[in-house]
Amino acid sequence: MSEAFYYDAGSAQSVVLLHGYPFDHSMWAEQIDLLGAHGYRVFAPDLPGLGGSLKQADQTIITMADMARAVAASMDRLGVIDATVCGLSMGGYVAFEFAHLFPLRVRSLVLAGTRAPADNELEKQARAQQVAQMLATGMGDIADATLAKLLAPRTLAEKPAVAARVHEMILRADRVGTAAAQRGMAARRDYSADLPGIKVPVLIIVGRQDSIRPVADAEFMHRGLSNSRLEIIEDAAHMTNMEQPEIFNRALLTLLEALDNTAGASPPS
Repeated sequence: MSEAFYYDAGSAQSVVLLHGYPFDHSMWAEQIDLLGAHGYRVFAPDLPGLGGSLKQADQTIITMADMARAVAASMDRLGVIDATVCGLSMGGYVAFEFAHLFPLRVRSLVLAGTRAPADNELEKQARAQQVAQMLATGMGDIADATLAKLLAPRTLAEKPAVAARVHEMILRADRVGTAAAQRGMAARRDYSADLPGIKVPVLIIVGRQDSIRPVADAEFMHRGLSNSRLEIIEDAAHMTNMEQPEIFNRALLTLLEALDNTAGASPPS
């Protein structure tokens, strides 16, 4: 897994940013800049099979647990003991697995545009069909077809640069690695039973117009988590951190500053 995208600002608390599917670390550009400017240590990896991570030609499936273990191994190499773990969409699934496998390494969670339940059979079939399509024809048709689902109408109309970034990330994704990750999402377990056992602070973020992981999914997690806050972002769909970065960043900083205050430390400046 790529470890090149790490910003070390010293002794402040660490934040791990886990990208969605089929994206890479660059989707977090605004968050990396903001967190670095506020003195936080930021680790934004390219998850296995995606972005600049090493590809394994014979790997047909990359599970969410595989990804969580790769994140933990990279944190070990970087000397990051624990962190706020922030995941969007597929990154949220990886965050759930990370919290399950390494609970003492999680200071808090940010779950954006994601959900706890596993896929049903129809969803698994849809993923299998997309795998067949991308392996046969590449990422072009998928990039064109999914853009309107990933972004709100206002984003498409008023923020063409954001739409272009999302489209380009999909186009440059490796079809073999992307297929392996898609199979991993289809095979993921149901995280619903994990919710009562998660006691760290959790920030749940969802776009009001997200049809992929709608508000109801966020509300389900909010009800199941005893220490959670729900942030619904208007004029955003699935890519909340890119569509409305100011609102996303404000919610994230509020969580991090509360952790600093709870620990008796002054927030980084």
